[in-house]
Amino acid sequence: MRYRYSAAEDGKLVKKAIIYTCDEHGINFTDVDSEAVGIIKKLKGAGFDSYIVGGAVRDLILGKKPKDFDIVSSASPGRIKKIFRNSRIIGRRFRLVHVYFGQRIFEVATFRSTKDGHTSNTFGTIDEDVLRRDFTMNALFYDPEQQIVVDYVGGMKDIKNKQVKNIINLSAIFNDDPVRMIRAVKYAAMTDFSIPFNLKMKIQSQSNLLTSISPSRLTEEIFKIINSDKACDIVDLLDKMGLYNYLQPRAAELLRKNSGFKKNYLKTMTDLKGAQNQRGQAISSLFIDYLETIQEWKSEPIENYKEICKAARDFVRPMNPPRFELEYAVKKFLASKGITIKRSLPKAPVHEGDTGTPKKRRRRRRKKSSPAQ
Repeated sequence: MRYRYSAAEDGKLVKKAIIYTCDEHGINFTDVDSEAVGIIKKLKGAGFDSYIVGGAVRDLILGKKPKDFDIVSSASPGRIKKIFRNSRIIGRRFRLVHVYFGQRIFEVATFRSTKDGHTSNTFGTIDEDVLRRDFTMNALFYDPEQQIVVDYVGGMKDIKNKQVKNIINLSAIFNDDPVRMIRAVKYAAMTDFSIPFNLKMKIQSQSNLLTSISPSRLTEEIFKIINSDKACDIVDLLDKMGLYNYLQPRAAELLRKNSGFKKNYLKTMTDLKGAQNQRGQAISSLFIDYLETIQEWKSEPIENYKEICKAARDFVRPMNPPRFELEYAVKKFLASKGITIKRSLPKAPVHEGDTGTPKKRRRRRRKKSSPAQ
């Protein structure tokens, strides 16, 4: 075990972080994505401090192979873009860089400062960046070249003790961003960690702050949950903590009142199998058990397809999924019941002598009906 020091205002060296070696952190290097390692090497070769950070480091320490690898660096977005031709700068308030390898995307961020608070969008140093992260388990920095983990906040100890610990003070953490409550519960369910009493009480007392969150952000969080391998555990714990009511209020009400619905709903979540599902398929898990309760489905053509889509959309609000994904999910549900959809409108009549596409036929008819010049 080694330590990282930095100079205080009086010039004296202050211990800032613990550095864990390969033997101490136990990360299996073969679980580290080779493309992520390549990005780190290229950034460091250009003279910039760079690390894998966040949930990927947490999962590696827990012996899991991460799905995504986020990277943080002292390089500015513009500099990162110059280093990687296969990249694109995204974001308005705080710019990030997406580096592309085929269909895979690696997000590379620049260290942020705490100058403007914990949600600051100004660039900073690694010492500052770690203090604006939400929970200690997600604030570990991994250097795959040296195979070391840099720990500023006791994250390794909290992972060992299986606890979700906050970095930002409880008086500010959820006021700054209420979605952190959902994340705290999600992380606890995903890792089977406990939530300390004071953090749990703060979540329950401030849960109403989630009413201010936009439908688009709630939709994003729901997608993360239903595409997780632990969707059932996350939903169940969110429901027990009183937070699922802000994500899916109508489902949360049925979970409380209808034991049969709860059993079926959680089983549907269990059967999702995370990333193997496309978004349209995963969305159906949010409403199919509700649709099962509203009528008896028979294998015959139906005319009220639009009404069924509306019922599904109303049930998942405030989530607002794209229309084509919702309709795809509804059609999959109906197909599983052997139900076909009747055409609600007849085809436009074809006039004698009309050939070609509908657009060309309309154009020819307009020419025929227009007065001679």
